[in-house]
Amino acid sequence: MMAKTKKSKRKQAPKTVLKLPDLEQSKTAVLNSLTSPSSQRSYDHAIREFTDWYCSEPRLAFNKTVVARYRISLEQRHYAPSTINLRLAAVRRLAYEAADCALLSPDLAAGIRRVKGVRRLGVRIGNWLTAEEGRRLIAAFDESTFKERRNRAMISVLIGCGLRRAEAAALKLEEMWNVIESDNCVNTLHLANMCSDRSRETRLSPLAPIQSANRN
Repeated sequence: MMAKTKKSKRKQAPKTVLKLPDLEQSKTAVLNSLTSPSSQRSYDHAIREFTDWYCSEPRLAFNKTVVARYRISLEQRHYAPSTINLRLAAVRRLAYEAADCALLSPDLAAGIRRVKGVRRLGVRIGNWLTAEEGRRLIAAFDESTFKERRNRAMISVLIGCGLRRAEAAALKLEEMWNVIESDNCVNTLHLANMCSDRSRETRLSPLAPIQSANRN
């Protein structure tokens, strides 16, 4: 009975206020979970910005209300909605890893993850390809040479899987596998661990336009 009592006393309850070492430990866990160097840089910068703001006021609890206040402070700085949403995504991930490391109450982490981002208004700038334009771009490559087949396959993966250029350049053979259905009409490429969002660790893309390139 005494042994059980001592064991229960040694067990630490999750915190509501995270100190700088706790935030650094959680940040390290976040960065280690990301595979893309670009995502690691973005999240590192976003978490450092939040840490500076969080530590600027003493004894702030790390909860939904505080993160909502942080969102208001970002809006007051007139940041773009995409920038604010990226900062909030990093904070949500920080809370998730803190709870996973038993540094933060799971209930508080769940509340933080419910903080909504900023609604994007207006029209996206830049030239965005339609589905038909994407098919025409892929069809523009000649398949008479190995180089053309390679280029066609690369463009198909970029368009179909939504990869960044750096992700496509770093893609390894063991990170992807091909699945062809029995009717030979549906060809799907699986890419593992190619995105920073852990809820989408595998990307699926129909590869009908480049079947001939894969077979040669």
